[in-house]
Parts: sequence; structure tokens; C-alpha cells
Amino acid sequence: MTLARPLALAFVLAVSAGPALAQMACLSPAERRVAVAEGKAIPLAQAQRALRSEHRGEVINARLCRSGDDLVYLLTVVARHGKVMRVRVDATNGQIVQVR
Repeated sequence: MTLARPLALAFVLAVSAGPALAQMACLSPAERRVAVAEGKAIPLAQAQRALRSEHRGEVINARLCRSGDDLVYLLTVVARHGKVMRVRVDATNGQIVQVR
């Protein structure tokens, strides 16, 4: 499978998730570094490790966003069999909140 197919699937998922993301404000890279440094969010690598225990695949996009008062990682993952998943991970403890 070429890389174009998973990227096209990720794009379709991102477009279809538009209304849900409209309620969230994603952090800039500088804001993300500050949140991790201040202990308000776990590092992305730690969130990815938690994800790997249940869902194998390649993370092709990751964002740290505010959802109300909470911080969550929004990860786009391409599984080994080609399925694209959107995974929401609690950025304070690494728990998987939602998989679509």
C-alpha cells in the first residue's frame, strides 16, 4: 500500500470531524511545550505508548487541544491493515478516551 491512500483516508476523517473539532482549541507548538513542561500534559511519546498497548499502528497526526477545561491529544492512526482511526487520549494521564 502506498502512503497516499492512508493520507487520503486521514484527510477524509479530518474533514468529517470538523464540527467536533470546532469546539476545541488546539495548542501551538510553543504552548504544547509549556503545557508539558508545567506538568499539565504528558509528553506525546507517553501518550503514544499508551495507545500502542491497545491499538497498533502508525500515528500520522497528533495535536494537543483544549476540550473545555481538559487537555486531550487527538491522534490520527493508520492501523497495520490500513484502517484509519481517530483516537482521543486524556493528556493528563494517558488514558484512551475515545476511538473512532
